[in-house]
Amino acid sequence: MVVHMTFELRDRLRRTRRVATPWAEDPKRGLGGSRLDDLLEHWANGYDWGTHERRIAAYPWVTTGSGDTELGMIHQRSANPAAPVVVLLHGWPDSVLRFERVLPLLADLHVVVPALPGFPFAAPLTTSGMSVNRIAGIVAAGLDELGYSRYTLSGGDVGGTVAEILAAEHPDRVAALHLTNVAPQHALTADPAKLAPDAAAYLGRTGQWFRAEGGYIAEQSMRPNTLAVALGDSPAGLAAWIAEKLQAWSGESAFTRDELLTWISAYWVTGTIGTSFATYAEPAAVPSRVETPTVLSVFPHDTKPEPRSYAEAFLNVREYVEHAAGGHFAAWEQPEAYAGDLRRAVRLGESAPGHQ
Repeated sequence: MVVHMTFELRDRLRRTRRVATPWAEDPKRGLGGSRLDDLLEHWANGYDWGTHERRIAAYPWVTTGSGDTELGMIHQRSANPAAPVVVLLHGWPDSVLRFERVLPLLADLHVVVPALPGFPFAAPLTTSGMSVNRIAGIVAAGLDELGYSRYTLSGGDVGGTVAEILAAEHPDRVAALHLTNVAPQHALTADPAKLAPDAAAYLGRTGQWFRAEGGYIAEQSMRPNTLAVALGDSPAGLAAWIAEKLQAWSGESAFTRDELLTWISAYWVTGTIGTSFATYAEPAAVPSRVETPTVLSVFPHDTKPEPRSYAEAFLNVREYVEHAAGGHFAAWEQPEAYAGDLRRAVRLGESAPGHQ
C-alpha cells in the first residue's frame, strides 16, 4: 500500500497545476512560490519516503487500548527499571517526529511518546469528540496500561494543553510539568485587570498575533471539512500549508529539505491532515490553574513566548528558563537545551512531596 501511495503521490506532484498570485514571493503572504516549487520538485523526483518510513517503524512502538481509545506510542525503556518516566507530547503540525533528536539524549529514562489521536502514526480517527480533554484521558489510560503510575509530562502546543489537563485531573500521577508554552485557551478567559502589567501587555500582543497570524486556527476550527478536502487531496496544498508553519515558527535553517518533506509526508501517507484538526474543532475545557511543579522553557522564536508573570497566573512555575535560540519546535531545533530543561522538571518531581 505504501509503495502504491508513493507512486500515486509522485504522479500527483508531477501533475500539479501551479497557481499564480501577485504576491508569490512575499513572505508575509505565505510560502514563496519558488520555495514551494523546489519542495514539490524534490518530493516528486528525489525524496525517498521509504528510508524515513523504515527508521520510524524501527522505533519501539507499543499499542494500548482498542477502538476509539487505541493509543500508539514509542516506548523507549531505560536499562534501569527504577528510572524516572517522562512522557513527550507533540503538537500541530507535527507528530512524534518532533522528538526524534531528543530520544537519544534520554536513554537513562523511561520515555513514552504517544502519537496523539488524529495525528500521524495514530489509529484512524473515525468519530467526533476527540478534544484535548478526551485525548488527555486516553493518554492517562495508556500510561496506566503500561504500568506507569508516576511521570513527568513534557510538551508544547496541543501537547502542552493535554499536559495541563492531565496534570489537573491526575495530580497523584503527574510529578512535574515541562512546557514550552501556556495553553492558549487561557488567553480567552484571562482578566487583564487581575494580571501583572507585563502579563496584561502580553495579552494585548497575543491578540495582535491572532489577528495577524491566526487565520489557520479559524479555518481549522470553524471549517475543518472544507479545509480537509483541499489539503487531503492536494499534496502541493498540504506542503504549502505545513511548510509555511514549520519555517515561519522556527527559522528556515531548522529543517533541511528532506526533513520538511518527512514531516509533511507523515501527514500525507497516513491521511491525517483532516483528523489533526480535531483538537481545534472540538470544544476544550482547560483548568483555570495547575499546581503541579512546572518548568517553563521559553524559546525566542516561538510564536507567542510568555513572560513569567503571565505563566504564573495559571501554572506553578518553579523554574523559568529563557534560551537564546530556538522556536516552536524546540525539541527538534535545540534538543540539548530541551532535554536539559526536561531533566530540571524530573528533578522537581523527585523532590516533590509524595515522591517514592
